[in-house]
Amino acid sequence: MNNADFINLIGQTAGVVIGLDIGGTTTKIVGFANGELLTEKLVEASDPVASAYGALGKFLRENDLKLAEVQEIRTTGVGSSAISGNLFDCPTRRVPEFNATGLGGLYVAGLERAVVVSMGTGTSIVYADQETSRHIIGSGVGGGTLLGLADRMLNVRDFTSLAEMADQGSLENVDLTIGDISCEAIGNLTANTTASNFGKVNDKAQPNDLALGIVNLVFQSVGTASVMSARLADVDKVVFTGNMVRMTQGRNTLQTFSKLYGIEMIVPERAEFATAIGAALHQKDELTHKVF
Repeated sequence: MNNADFINLIGQTAGVVIGLDIGGTTTKIVGFANGELLTEKLVEASDPVASAYGALGKFLRENDLKLAEVQEIRTTGVGSSAISGNLFDCPTRRVPEFNATGLGGLYVAGLERAVVVSMGTGTSIVYADQETSRHIIGSGVGGGTLLGLADRMLNVRDFTSLAEMADQGSLENVDLTIGDISCEAIGNLTANTTASNFGKVNDKAQPNDLALGIVNLVFQSVGTASVMSARLADVDKVVFTGNMVRMTQGRNTLQTFSKLYGIEMIVPERAEFATAIGAALHQKDELTHKVF
């Protein structure tokens, strides 16, 4: 399904509809005008309310819009609970985050049904189709885990620095593999398949190696839960969204899971804005939310 078909299915509205995904430290904002996706923005702030207002101001300026052109603002994310009433006196409605995650994941991937994984501070996994969004499971392993371990182990506190280090790292002195413990493959598990994250770490491991080990640990944990969720939902496509999927090393890890388990791991364009897009697309009472 292409995005034009998706917009027609959800329905077009007059005026500009804005979606805000308000997290603990970042706010992603997108908008649709006559079915067309406008230029998105990302704003960082320690306060979700300040972040939301700052994102709105930048978005309107970037897209040369006036407040009078905004029909509705639709908020989602953990920080949306801090928003009471209307933003800038524009009609403002809160969208359930799982609905926004599922709907946005389908849109950015151009799919009718899939498991959608949102990798933020933690991780949430939902099944979504054109009628239903179902929460399958969540995990405390995510971006918070990545930065927490990097801080304690490497004195590194941001994704960019960690990614740069990991790009120069090797898992040879960090992770234990099947080849380290067996002279032959075990089932479809090849010699380079991880048997134990950090199970081989030794004094030869350099900071860059540890950085890659941390990234591998987090993405393999999420990848495992994603594969199990896809099998539970009987789908063969998993869409990954959120800020973390920008890490090349993480995407590489997911592709090894794709080959190993025969499930397509998709990291689409605008993956980090998927939940905001889902909020903007969400029609009131259009989708139901259920627990899987």
